[in-house]
This record gives sequence, structure tokens and C-alpha cells, in this order.
Amino acid sequence: MYVPKESQPKQGGGGAKAKDGEKGGKRKIVAQNKKARHDYAIIDTYEAGLVLTGTEVKSLREGRTSLTDGFVQIDRGEAWLHNAHIPEYHQGSWTNHSARRKRKLLLHREEIDKLAAKTQETGHTIVPLALYFRDGRAKAEIALARGKKEYDKRQTLREQQDRRESDRAIAAAKRRQRAV
Repeated sequence: MYVPKESQPKQGGGGAKAKDGEKGGKRKIVAQNKKARHDYAIIDTYEAGLVLTGTEVKSLREGRTSLTDGFVQIDRGEAWLHNAHIPEYHQGSWTNHSARRKRKLLLHREEIDKLAAKTQETGHTIVPLALYFRDGRAKAEIALARGKKEYDKRQTLREQQDRRESDRAIAAAKRRQRAV
């Protein structure tokens, strides 16, 4: 009996390739910007490729990157990542890169146009959330965001603390129930 190739079981361990239904492979996170999630209300997120030099890629693989002061700017129809600190590669020679140079982001034209239109509105900005490797390629997760007021930040912290306390209480009740 003939079985089409699509319905045959695959050999090998290719089961853990996709993450949460996303296209592409697993993400190896290099740097995250936790401060951005605290300071901004995230409206929409995008995945962008990065144009990097060889020493920047090697330095990223070492994982000593900081996105804390980073921001994205749309200039003449191109997206640029500013102030992301990728330290110089310690084994690099005269070909080493500048640590805080601006780096071009690779996005679709519609995404750039949409981001440019939204950033013209008052209070909106584009911030980097994470740098990671997917299938060997450096990617940046960027977000369209609106700045939070001080009372919004306190409210968010209060909600996180309440959620943690309730999770702890539920876990303790389950442990007591299993012990009986």
C-alpha cells in the first residue's frame, strides 16, 4: 500500500524545533530589556533581523549585550537600532566594531510604514525588548510602546506581587492536600 510522504512519520528528533507555534526554530536569547517592560505599556511586537559585522555576531554569541538604553528610530524609510551596547569582541583585531554604533533593522515595508505612522502619535515610541538567535540568525524583538506614568508602574508592580502571593497560596494548599 502506498503512503504519501507527507503522512509518513519523520525520522530523527525534529520535534522540539518550533516554539509556541511560531514559524522558525527555537530562540536562544542573548539579551533582554526588562526595564522596557517596566517603563512602557507594550502595544505590539515585531521580529526584525539585524545587519551586523562578523565581530558583532561573535560578541553576541558570548552574551555580554545590553539593551537598557536602546531605542529604534525610523529614518528615511529604514529602521535603525540606536544605543544597543554590543561590546567589542576581545579577540578582534583592527576590524573590531564600535560598541554603540547604530544598526540597521530588517523589516517589511508595511511594518516600517505602520511603525512610522504610529510613532508620529504623541507618547508612542519603539523599544527593543530582546536580542536572540533563531536558526543561526541574529534577531531583535522590538515593540511599539507607550510610556507609563509613575502610578501605572506602581499599579503593575502591585498586580505582579498579588499574582505571586496568590500562586504561592494555591501551591501551599495543594501541598497540604497531597500530604493528607
